Amino acid sequence: MHGWIILDKPHGLGSTQAVSAVKRVLRQSGAGKVKVGHGGTLDPLATGVLPIAIGEATKLAGRMLDSDKVYDFTVAFGVQTDTLDLEGEPIATSDHRPARAQVDAILPRFTGPIEQVPPAYSAILIDGQRAYDLARRGEAVEMKTRAVTIHSLTSVRFDPVESPRESFSTGSNRTEDGALASLTLTAHVSKGTYIRSLARDIALALGTVGHVTMLRRVKAGPFTLDSAISLDILNDAATGHGIAQYMLPLTAGLDDIPALSVSPDEALALRQGKMLIGKPHTGLLLAMLGETPIALVESSGPDIRVVRGFNL
Repeated sequence: MHGWIILDKPHGLGSTQAVSAVKRVLRQSGAGKVKVGHGGTLDPLATGVLPIAIGEATKLAGRMLDSDKVYDFTVAFGVQTDTLDLEGEPIATSDHRPARAQVDAILPRFTGPIEQVPPAYSAILIDGQRAYDLARRGEAVEMKTRAVTIHSLTSVRFDPVESPRESFSTGSNRTEDGALASLTLTAHVSKGTYIRSLARDIALALGTVGHVTMLRRVKAGPFTLDSAISLDILNDAATGHGIAQYMLPLTAGLDDIPALSVSPDEALALRQGKMLIGKPHTGLLLAMLGETPIALVESSGPDIRVVRGFNL
């Protein structure tokens, strides 16, 4: 079995747990022992598109990690937690609630190349240890600023404050006109972007604090929710030995790569790791022998070298 299962990851399940669940389902379906990996970590709080690579597709998981992602997320104003989401403990509060006009004014500042500080509760390695392990032990975690790109950032829902509250500035018991309790956005981001950090920084720019209450990945590389299935459906398919109907081909993860048709002799050479000469192309290509993917190759002029070969 070689290809992709696009999982609609449920709330509360970590990415590694999701991989284990798919492995278990594959065993139940009679697939035997196969390599399984994922194409981009999702927090347990998050739901949505989690590409699961099967067999030779695991060789492409790294490309999926480097791909752009699209997320829907909600940031609730007034409380910042240590994890920057619902799972953490409050570490800062603010009585200020922004208005829609303020949101419209500051969002352009978070579009394009930006710098952000990742959450302390993240899987980033610090001196060989995961940052979240250090944070959970109460150790000081200094996260380095990183450059990311926010290709687009769009507000999709504004949730107003529903009940009167005490105004921070005047002490009066009233609701400011247009004050927002939370904001839901859609973000198209580059690899390495932390949505929790983005939500934190947006709240701070609005003169308040906030944390993520909902995070859903709607697109990862070429994969969207349209091709994603739940674990329940996957489990049902396994008992009926129908899991293959939910698998996408290995090439589905390479839809943006042009195909390069090769002869049987050229395919054999690529399988042996040899370079092809005399095919003037530029950039990344998918060498195909008929309908069979042979290798992901890179061309610079007439020379074509193997980047990743497939044993199919």
